[in-house]
Amino acid sequence: PSHDTIARTVSMVDPDEFSVCFAQWMKESIEHVDGRIKTIAIGGKSLRGTYDKERKSCLVHMVSAFAVEYGVVLGQVKTEEKSNEITTIPELLKLLDVKDAIVTIDAMDCQVKIAQQIVDQKGDYLLTVKGNQGRLNEAFNQHFNVVTLSKYDGPSYSTEEKAHGRIEKRMYFTCEPFDEFIDLAMEWPELKTLGIAVSHRMEGDDKAGEVSIRYYISSAELDAESFAHSARCHWGIESMHWSLDVSMREDECQILLGNGD
Repeated sequence: PSHDTIARTVSMVDPDEFSVCFAQWMKESIEHVDGRIKTIAIGGKSLRGTYDKERKSCLVHMVSAFAVEYGVVLGQVKTEEKSNEITTIPELLKLLDVKDAIVTIDAMDCQVKIAQQIVDQKGDYLLTVKGNQGRLNEAFNQHFNVVTLSKYDGPSYSTEEKAHGRIEKRMYFTCEPFDEFIDLAMEWPELKTLGIAVSHRMEGDDKAGEVSIRYYISSAELDAESFAHSARCHWGIESMHWSLDVSMREDECQILLGNGD
């Protein structure tokens, strides 16, 4: 069949029904190899081929769930704009079996309702915390800055990677919510672990390098090494997005007729 025939056929497929069937297929495929999903990374990606010059934005934005250990997409849902991921993720979660898995999500979608839904579905969340959660982010900044972390004597885990003339050292710290976090902990369902990831990147002769700190909250009881694994696993979905762009040329697709969008 020609390119146009394939495009026309695909555009007639109901995307909601396809999402349900696809999610069930992926679930059964993993179960067939006696597998158990440990980490599910959720993230969004805009399709650049749908960029609208008048609106100055992409018309199609997809939110996907990625089974990190198996390298497969479990399901995805379309949202009109990136700001609507918060309302789209609950719909995506309904398609998934997250029982006993850790669901990792970026800071933009760090929301109490999303965390509650994951817990209600018998899973655990690992959410990145930034300024959109003002009080929580402020508490992290106050108690886990570079100075205090240099004296931290709690659970920790470190890694070091060398590549392309660059050295990146990562330190991971965990603790239970303490007194200053108790009020905040009551807002977040089953909150059990505070996580801090510190990255120190050095290139060439620049020994000072660049230091960045990321904060996390989780309903799972994580030691420092387990936290490090789950936090790094989230980048698997970014690798998946790269493959879609480079290998499958997704951003070049401009099919918008029927269900093509």
